[in-house]
Parts: sequence; structure tokens; C-alpha cells
Amino acid sequence: MDSPEKLDKNSLVGINKNRLGVCGWILFFLSLLLMLITFPISIWMCLKIIKEYERAVVFRLGRIQADKAKGPGLILVLPCIDVFVKVDLRTVTCNIPPQEILTRDSVTTQVDGVVYYRIYSAVSAVANVNDVHQATFLLAQTTLRNVLGTQTLSQILSGREEIAHSIQTLLDDATELWGIRVARVEIKDVRIPVQLQRSMAAEAEATREARAKVLAAEGEMNASKSLKSASMVLAESPIALQLRYLQTLTTVATEKNSTIVFPLPMNMLEGIGGISYDKKKVDNKKA
Repeated sequence: MDSPEKLDKNSLVGINKNRLGVCGWILFFLSLLLMLITFPISIWMCLKIIKEYERAVVFRLGRIQADKAKGPGLILVLPCIDVFVKVDLRTVTCNIPPQEILTRDSVTTQVDGVVYYRIYSAVSAVANVNDVHQATFLLAQTTLRNVLGTQTLSQILSGREEIAHSIQTLLDDATELWGIRVARVEIKDVRIPVQLQRSMAAEAEATREARAKVLAAEGEMNASKSLKSASMVLAESPIALQLRYLQTLTTVATEKNSTIVFPLPMNMLEGIGGISYDKKKVDNKKA
């Protein structure tokens, strides 16, 4: 038995290129004769207008007339033996209603999405499936549930683009025989229970607080190292400490105009006191 890959494309879409047969040809000529007898009235019934974005699949005596749909423009439909089906080739938007899904980590969530697809083969869309739009809609729902059921909640929230691309690939492969080409798949909304939202918010807040404490501790450690280095530099030059002290006073006085009371270093007071004491001692000796 031949594999599915080796099957003829015409057999997949139900096209049979065999001749009409004797009865078929008799009915064909009778239809032409009827059209000629009722001309020109019949011409208004036999000529059909197919729009630019439409194609017509013509069945003659129940068989598809060609493996390619007719249109756009004018087509001739013979009375009594021809039946045609119009197919719209424009992109169709398929809204997937919210699907209740149990994720891999046992979290119940509701996810909805949208699928954009179009028909690229009108013959396959008519011959291979009863209702191509309904079939694509149901398949999109099932594929969404199957794919999201294998993901955790964190993967669904953070990897929407990857999940949407995976769903698009699966849908495109499954609907190829239907003449469907999936253009895009988007996940619109992920709804989680309110209690779980509160838990996730509390977890995120705790994570932010812990990160802030770590950053503050690292800042304190860096500041202490800098202060240690500064103290070692100031210890080597005592006069630098006095200059730094005066610079700080200048900065404070510039920002706020106010009276500042500050203590003087002890060595300066001792120096001033020593000078006054020596001067008084000299004056007593002169007297």
C-alpha cells in the first residue's frame, strides 16, 4: 500500500479526471441545447461574476471540473448540470474563547487567543472538509489547550511568543490538506485566580525588598571601605583633616545662611593658651 506522501494530490481533493461517460455527454449536449433555445434569457442565468477576492469551484455532474478554481471575472455555468461554490480568499480572524486550562504545575488558568488564516486552495477547502472555518476554529481551540497544558504558569506568562509560534506551526501542518494557511497566532489574555494573583504579588514584593536590602548592604560595605581608605590618608597628614573640616563648614554655610557654632581643635586652643601664658609671664618680669 502506498504511503500518504505518495498519494496523488488529485485523489486527496476528490478530483477525478475520468471522462463524463456516455450519459454525461448526453446531458452535457442537452444542457447546451437548452441554453441555446432559451437564449438570450439563459445567458443572464449562466454567466456568473466572481469578485477579485473570490474563487469558484464548479461541479459538473457532481465532479469537480478542474483542479484549479475559476475566477475572478466572468464564468459560464451550464444549466442543470453545473453547480458552483464560492470561496472567499481573504484573511479570516478566528477569536478563540477563553479556555480553562490546567498547567503542568497544577494551576488552573483561562487563556484566550486569536488566529489569522486564509484559504489558499479553494478546491481543497471545498472537497476535503465539510465546513473549513468551523473545523479550523475547533482545531485551534484543541491545539491551544494541548500546547498550554504542557507548560508551567511562569512559562506561559513569559514565553507567549514562543508558544504562539508553536501553535501556529501545529495548526499550519494540520490544515494544509484543507487548503488553509495560518498567518499568525496571538495569545490575548491569561487569567489567573485572584488568590494566586495576591500570592504572586506578595512574592514579588518580598523579592524586591530582599534585593533592596542586599543592595543597601553592598552600598554600606563599599562606603565603609572608602571611609577606611580616607581615614588612612588623613592619618598620614594631620593638616588635611583641618582643611577637610573647614571645607565642610564652607559647604554648609553656602547652602544655608545661618549661624554655625563649631568646636575648635584642642591643639589650636593649647597653642593659643600657650602664647597668652608666655606673654603674661614676660610682662611680669619687666614689672
